[in-house]
Amino acid sequence: MRNTLLLFRIFLRLKKRPSSIVFVLASLSGPAIFAQEDGNFPPPKIPVEIQAFKTTSEMNIDGRLDESDWKIAKPITDFFRVEPVQGGTIKNPTEVRILYDDKNLYFGVFAKDSLGKKGIRMQDLSRDFNGLENDVFGIQIDAQNTKQYAVSFQTTPYGNQQDLQSFNDRNRDEDWNALWRVRTQRTEKGYYAEFAIPFKSIRYDKPLEGVPVEWGITFFRLARKDYEKTVFPDIPQSFSENRMIYAAKLTGLKVPPPSANIRIEPYALFQYDENKTGDIVTDKINEPKVGGDVKWAINPNAVLDLTINTDFAQADVDRAVNNLERFNIFFPERRQFFLENSGIWAGAGGSRVRPFFSRTIGLSNSFNASPAPLDAGARYTDRDENRTIAALAVRQRETDDSPGSTFGVARYTQNYGEENNIGAMVTYRLDDSLRDLGVESQDNTTISIDGLIRPKPDLTLTYLLSTSLDSETEDNGFAGRIGATSRTNKYYMGYITDFVSPDYAPDMGFVAQKDFMLHSPGGYAILRPKWLPFVRRWDPGVFFNYFHDFEDFGKFQQSNLYIFPIYTWFKDNSFVEASLTPTWQNINFSFAPLGLEIGQGDYNYTRYTLRYNSDQSKKLSGSIRYDFGNFYNGARNTVTAGLRYAPLPHIAFTADYEHNNINGVGVSQEDLDTDLYTASLRLALNPRVQLSTFYQYNSFDEQGRWNVRFSWEYMPLSFIYLVFNDTQTNVFDPIQRSTQFISKITFLKQF
Repeated sequence: MRNTLLLFRIFLRLKKRPSSIVFVLASLSGPAIFAQEDGNFPPPKIPVEIQAFKTTSEMNIDGRLDESDWKIAKPITDFFRVEPVQGGTIKNPTEVRILYDDKNLYFGVFAKDSLGKKGIRMQDLSRDFNGLENDVFGIQIDAQNTKQYAVSFQTTPYGNQQDLQSFNDRNRDEDWNALWRVRTQRTEKGYYAEFAIPFKSIRYDKPLEGVPVEWGITFFRLARKDYEKTVFPDIPQSFSENRMIYAAKLTGLKVPPPSANIRIEPYALFQYDENKTGDIVTDKINEPKVGGDVKWAINPNAVLDLTINTDFAQADVDRAVNNLERFNIFFPERRQFFLENSGIWAGAGGSRVRPFFSRTIGLSNSFNASPAPLDAGARYTDRDENRTIAALAVRQRETDDSPGSTFGVARYTQNYGEENNIGAMVTYRLDDSLRDLGVESQDNTTISIDGLIRPKPDLTLTYLLSTSLDSETEDNGFAGRIGATSRTNKYYMGYITDFVSPDYAPDMGFVAQKDFMLHSPGGYAILRPKWLPFVRRWDPGVFFNYFHDFEDFGKFQQSNLYIFPIYTWFKDNSFVEASLTPTWQNINFSFAPLGLEIGQGDYNYTRYTLRYNSDQSKKLSGSIRYDFGNFYNGARNTVTAGLRYAPLPHIAFTADYEHNNINGVGVSQEDLDTDLYTASLRLALNPRVQLSTFYQYNSFDEQGRWNVRFSWEYMPLSFIYLVFNDTQTNVFDPIQRSTQFISKITFLKQF
């Protein structure tokens, strides 16, 4: 109760003191924003209806659409263009037909291309591909008619698969995986795609006798050579295909009653680890390991996930970063068990404040520490059109340098209106005592309230209030976020306030720093100038960031203006930016980026950015960025360059380079040069058999890292992995070296 009252007081304090928040929120809700913009039309009161047809013959999923039943299905052709301009004649038309039987929902697609095979753009054959730089067709399904949630199934002309969950339009879980099949065929007129999506892979309510089944559904296609994006039904340009309040109504289905749906995924692996100091082997591990996951769809709404002896051997490695800022770096989650359904936990949290961040699980001692094994975990989600209930519990094993820990998080979200929700979340971490280290048991708790309000389709308000209680310090801390954004075809406007008190300690969360309050208004115009026919979109704008202490409310920390008069995409989606960032900083604490000690005091300086990316969908593409100007009491020039060559979708090579030249910075007015080299090669026999290699060298700590991974999807979502990792410090005469080899096989069976 005490925490709740304090949260309420924080909210009142925000409302009273930064009057700009109130002003901006009021202006965003005023007539200027609510007035109907040209082309930014509201959702239909009566959705467009389309029909699925029952097939009477066996379907062969080969991408040819030569079964006779495809001819009885009425084609859906009335797509709506949203890029490069909204509305008008479609250059690359699309046809979709829908069939079903007792087990599967089928989609037959013909994507006509004005250049046929020659017009296809493909980067590589990775499973979860870049949807902005390839030819793509996607299906979004809201089978429970929530208007706030959808699952998406996407493919390319080469049959790549991508499946994802969408929450409230733009919050996506791209690592959600479902069992489904797709095959494609490329022709001289375009390409065909044939989908088979099992009803077991779609969550839907039990059908009622005499009540027709009606699902929300949208389609989209990107013909990348023309950057022509089309959608069905009509959706404004400023929203994505996941804005399910605009969805069509899929009718004609007779779906089977939801049945027991259990998916098991055991694994077995062999792992070899060796650590060396110089030529001396200091540690060696040579062991097998078994474990696995179980997914049980208890009913159409509720899913229970279990994991035992969890392993993440095949997860992508983190890229090295040279951090020259005063904020902590946010590293994204890469582990499958935590990625799936992660949008449920996100709420209104952003990159600066997250009450729950799953990367704190599975690390000994603290964030960015060495990995700690997980004994077991469980996740429960129960979602319908009115509310979502979710819970996660994980047990982390004791290691030589940290005690065992138990992690738990629970969340409830209530939907109301058409697109609004309010949620509450509790996290709890319990660390065991460990006599050998002299560590006593301690616990940490956070309680959070958050929500999303959309009074109009183009206006979104978000809020988050969170409190923490730590048993070691016995202090309460507070953090939160208030946001208001308006997005139309003509402009984007927004205002964000983030705050974190000095005592806020989310041991299962993440904060960029403590004791700060940020106010960030800004926006940009969205211009599509007809007098510049080679320009697709030009977004000039400005954002202002102002930081001050949370505890000493008026004490200034830093501020900057990000001014970008040139922020432009051309017709081929190449991009150019020219911007400047005047910055004012007050440093009153110890701060030493890359070992350069910054003295306490006031610093005023301006930095400039020039950036260009060529058409990233072409076989050969590149990027260059040059940041220059003053930096604290000295100067800093940074060059970042990238090159990508993919002569075929089966072969893709990338190389990236970052160089920092720092002069006269810090108390000692030091000079420093750093170089960061990165290269990767991906070879693919097809979308299911791939070899990827990655190498990175950082001159600052003279560390080089190899990651080589072979994957074979020998059955749907069943894999064989071979992984090699090698990390060396001082690569030319290794002082320390860690080598790892892992062979792993997984098997997925759905009942």
